[in-house]
Amino acid sequence: MYHKTKNDRMSYGIVGIGRFGYALASALAESGCELIVLDRDEEKIREMREKTENAYVVSNLEKKTLLDTGIQNCDVAIVCIGEHIDTSILTTLNLVSMEIPTVIAKATSTEHGLILEKLGAEVVYPERDMAVRLANRLENFRMLDFVQLSEQINVTKMQVPAQIIGKTVLDVNFRSRFGLNIIAIENNNAVVEVVLPEYVFRKNDILFLAGSKEGLSKLNKWSEA
Repeated sequence: MYHKTKNDRMSYGIVGIGRFGYALASALAESGCELIVLDRDEEKIREMREKTENAYVVSNLEKKTLLDTGIQNCDVAIVCIGEHIDTSILTTLNLVSMEIPTVIAKATSTEHGLILEKLGAEVVYPERDMAVRLANRLENFRMLDFVQLSEQINVTKMQVPAQIIGKTVLDVNFRSRFGLNIIAIENNNAVVEVVLPEYVFRKNDILFLAGSKEGLSKLNKWSEA
């Protein structure tokens, strides 16, 4: 049974080790997070034990079984079950009823997501979100990555437009021209986290920008002109 240790690290419980669950568990384990992993598949759990000692084979996902693992002691529980919607819903309901501070559940459709939200879970749509990221990268050729945090807040990583190389941040004025804020600038693995108005854009700069999708699209069209 898992018991949270007394430290400042967040603890996460992951139910379901499909592609999404495995990738999430691996990333959290590599970050040094406390982690408990549950799945019915012995082979998957055996593989996860290389990343965390708290990996358990469960024959079912009923409330008593979940409580026996100690997942209720986690700060965050993530339901990574997508294919079996009834199991996803029941597991989410059980975890929410344990009063875990945050329960996040993977949804495979809008209808599935609405049910999970009504149960009290935060909902993620991995396939849809990846499609949105890819579409934005294809639409905006300079984008290296794109994350939508909300309708109005998007974060993108993009190559510096050729037009602004040699100019300062103040000269270009991303905020007034595009409604975008520069979060950071990377060049040859060196990251500038506090970008001053007098910073001069250089070749090979990678810009991290935050703002609306419209602003990012406007910047992309401007850089192509």
